[in-house]
Amino acid sequence: MSARHMRILTLDRHAGARRLHAFYVLTKPRVNSLIVFCAVIGMFLAVPEGLPDAGLVLAATVGIGFVAGAAAAVNCLIESHLDARMARTRARPLPRGELMPGETLCFAGVLGGAGLSILHQWVNPLTMWLTLATFVGYAVVYTVLLKPRTPQNIVIGGASGAMPPVLGWAAVSGEVSADALLLFLIVFAWTPPHFWSLALYRTADYARAGLPMLPVTHGPEFTRLSVLLYTCILFGVTLLPFATRMSGVLYLAAAVALGVGFLRHAWRLYTDYSDALARRTFRFSILYLFLLFAALLADHYLKF
Repeated sequence: MSARHMRILTLDRHAGARRLHAFYVLTKPRVNSLIVFCAVIGMFLAVPEGLPDAGLVLAATVGIGFVAGAAAAVNCLIESHLDARMARTRARPLPRGELMPGETLCFAGVLGGAGLSILHQWVNPLTMWLTLATFVGYAVVYTVLLKPRTPQNIVIGGASGAMPPVLGWAAVSGEVSADALLLFLIVFAWTPPHFWSLALYRTADYARAGLPMLPVTHGPEFTRLSVLLYTCILFGVTLLPFATRMSGVLYLAAAVALGVGFLRHAWRLYTDYSDALARRTFRFSILYLFLLFAALLADHYLKF
């Protein structure tokens, strides 16, 4: 084979790898990983004693992850014109022209269809329908109806983002219990202070895109107060699993310690704002949710 042919093959391989990576980026892998993590925690907490079936956990994880990735791809497709105006998102595949709208839609359809089929075939119909409702809630209700119209988009649309632990619970137990709804409530209360921390240091981006995010419509001071108040609500909500005997002392200690840490960030954000602090608060909020759910899992098995 000639050197020229070798270069062509190498270039083709690199182009193929770039396209695969572009499709991967469409699924918002960092967000998706947190979604899947919360769903898996729900699966383990749904089993009173012992471990859930490994095959069921694998099927549910793949199915939920696929549908979440499809919802992210649809979100990227619908918002591609907005992403092109924002520094945070202009490097996504669609604004850069790496992928076309038609192939993005096909990718989302195949990925979402595969995920729903896996859930129906190897998990249970309840989980499939709940996951489909979550997809519609995020890709349609939040992205199309709420985000461009109301500064409360994160609060109302947060219901879809709070569903993963419920999906995981339903996958293993075949039902949605009061404990599963407590997990939902925690993520629901966590979403506004988490996302508004990001919106505070990206206000110019959202204003340029014409999106009515809270800092754009009500100003930074009102948003900082809202972050603080919702963090207080979150602190109270995270104590409910202990109050209802869903969890024990280990979780309570973790919830209090993490809650105090989050409140400290929110208070400093309100009284001594800086973009750097808003970034740290946003990053801490992700770590907070991960550690809180990990503490729930540890408490569940250590029986403190």
